[in-house]
Amino acid sequence: MAKAFGRYLLDWEQQRCDEAVADIFGYHSLQLGLPMLHALRHNRMPHRWVAAPTLDLNLDRPACQDPEQVQLFCAPEALPFAEASIDLLVLPHTLELCQDPHAALREAVRVLVPEGRLLLFGLNPFSLWGLQHGLERAQAPSLNACKGLPYWRVRDWLQVLAMDVVAADFGCHVPAVDSEAWLQRWRWMDKLGNKAWPVLGGAYCVLAVKKVHGMRLMEPAWRSRKATASAATAAACQQVPQRKEI
Repeated sequence: MAKAFGRYLLDWEQQRCDEAVADIFGYHSLQLGLPMLHALRHNRMPHRWVAAPTLDLNLDRPACQDPEQVQLFCAPEALPFAEASIDLLVLPHTLELCQDPHAALREAVRVLVPEGRLLLFGLNPFSLWGLQHGLERAQAPSLNACKGLPYWRVRDWLQVLAMDVVAADFGCHVPAVDSEAWLQRWRWMDKLGNKAWPVLGGAYCVLAVKKVHGMRLMEPAWRSRKATASAATAAACQQVPQRKEI
């Protein structure tokens, strides 16, 4: 991917993160992948971690690494967290780079608490970028690069895993060019694409919430005792015989 387009994509994703995570509350949040993206910088949870997939250790791309921000390395298919322990999980292109994206998504749902939020980013193969990338792979079959996951497939996986999609956004309609000057010349396609063909953007962002059916909110014990005492008093009043006037 061109460096100019990579910075342009990173800026778009950073803006989406800043808007999405600011109003998500809880105790524990985790970003898994793409450490150069500061996905949790506007999140106000007391415990925030940045993890890198073990696959990143084999990538010979120093520009995609930010060792100072990474706090642990773990495989997306086997997260070292207890079940229902994470309130917010951000997956920036993590599914596209792992060996088993469906297993990684299932593991992400496992560690989320009920009503926990999942924010993920992906590259859209049904876009101008996807067409360029397909032609590059056709000319160089040995090219080892991200293929991208269709948004519709990711949405279906989320629905199967009892995740409700809260919001989805598409962006980055310009072609992947090497020159910053040419990138600026094509920026008019963003305004046109957002209005005319938003689902054909080069990247997408999905915010989903974990739903647990049959869950009941537990009330404080003092409220239960107060309700029980009120019910007992009402029952006693009904049992007292009323005096009749003679």
